[in-house]
Amino acid sequence: MFAAAEVRAAGRGGLALVSKTTGLARSTLNRGEDDLDGEPLPAGRIRRKGGGRRAIGDKDPQMREHLRRLVEPVTLGDPMRPLIWVSKSLTKLASALTAMGHRVSPETVRGELSKLGFSRQGNRKTDEGSKHPDRDAQFEYINATVVSAQRRGQPVVSVDTKKKELVGNFKNGGTDYRPKGDPLRVNVHDFEDKTLGKVAPYGVYDVTANEGWVSVGITADTAEFAVASIRHWLERMGRQRYPEARELTITADCGGSNGARVRLWKVELQKLADETGLAIRVRHYPPGTSKWNRSSTACSVTSPRTGGVAR
Repeated sequence: MFAAAEVRAAGRGGLALVSKTTGLARSTLNRGEDDLDGEPLPAGRIRRKGGGRRAIGDKDPQMREHLRRLVEPVTLGDPMRPLIWVSKSLTKLASALTAMGHRVSPETVRGELSKLGFSRQGNRKTDEGSKHPDRDAQFEYINATVVSAQRRGQPVVSVDTKKKELVGNFKNGGTDYRPKGDPLRVNVHDFEDKTLGKVAPYGVYDVTANEGWVSVGITADTAEFAVASIRHWLERMGRQRYPEARELTITADCGGSNGARVRLWKVELQKLADETGLAIRVRHYPPGTSKWNRSSTACSVTSPRTGGVAR
């Protein structure tokens, strides 16, 4: 339509001139002139009403819901951002939908996933161990138990140890508002202060409420400290949010202070269960999958270099 408007502005010989300049066919420019003479389109439309066929998702709304259910157990992504993607291929998803009675192609699935907020992502270094043939079943089982607890209004937390941090006047990432030309002065080198030492942050992430709690230990990351962090979260945040809680579901990786084979972790959890009367269930992620632990990215210490405790 812009090129057609230029044809009219050029006057006699404008059709040939604009066609040569833009590379558009004369027939295309003629159609553009017809569009200029037509009725203006309603706001938000780029073609006349009735142009093109309806999307399959509009004709079959149930297909979108089935697609959402198929990808939900295997959805990956950063829990602090809305960007999400799936690990099943478009062909497999299309085959599964066809088996449900929705005849769709992989390209149709691609478009519907985009409408649902999913996107295609490149590879990222995440593998930490060998693959197990039952890996998908393991994750689907963990997902099912978490969803079941949430539906019953019971708390679900994800726990993990954060990277140890130096305590002192050290450089920290990020920026802060200060008078121009007056940055905060810190030490030139990040050498450990022998007096202040390091701290070990431990994160407890409330999956349902999307809020985290970080406890900072000044000695070492032990199973006793890990359970103490969960106890503090329960006292400061959990009881207020879940006053009718009868059980607590914990997801964690299988190494470190909350490892699947750490006897002290189990002993301390039993003490916590005895104190609170809660039925505590721990779901450990398989080896080599700690990157998918929600607590790994959801909890962060806001001021690690000063030894403070952050929510």
